[in-house]
Amino acid sequence: MFSPNMLKTFQSCPQKYWFKYIKKISTPQKASFFEKGKKIHALANYYLKGFDISKLEATLADEEMKIWKLLKNNEYFKKSYVASEYDLLCKIDKYWIGGRIDAVVKDDKSFYILDYKTGTIPKNPEYDFQTIVYLLCLKYKFLSNCDCLNFVYVDLKNNENCLIPFSDEKFEQYEKLIIDTCAEINKYQPLEDIEHSKACEYCEYRKICN
Repeated sequence: MFSPNMLKTFQSCPQKYWFKYIKKISTPQKASFFEKGKKIHALANYYLKGFDISKLEATLADEEMKIWKLLKNNEYFKKSYVASEYDLLCKIDKYWIGGRIDAVVKDDKSFYILDYKTGTIPKNPEYDFQTIVYLLCLKYKFLSNCDCLNFVYVDLKNNENCLIPFSDEKFEQYEKLIIDTCAEINKYQPLEDIEHSKACEYCEYRKICN
């Protein structure tokens, strides 16, 4: 199965994909880097499912509470609950893609896939693989009509929403992009001589990438 992170990694650097997902070489990461996001995601999941979260809210630091209040008051987060922390999987051509969505909500006209961001949203959100994979999976699993499905990046850093409507045209574009990228991944062979760029200086695999 190809996840959004796998596809994005290959898009940015096939050699990095080789190290991370084929050779399965892991690199240490600071747990604190993800702690705030994990807290907000967990709290949102419990809240949407109707659990009493008062004790969990009391453990939030000031900055975390500020972010949590922004999310609770978000116009899309207030819509009718469908699912949260939900695993999706579908087959495009001969390739399986999938991942876990933060939440799906709806109103009278549309469904919305929500993705909460305590950091930055993608630079090109309409064609980010997270957007593509989740929209395709939800469409295949539940919906025949693309026009009633949307993706929303909830930008908690800037208190903004980035709404991406789905359509039949995007459906065709997204399918082709998935098929072409997965085909490239399957035929990729690691390079012996690599031409490094400035971005390589910040890669966690730079010391083993010749």
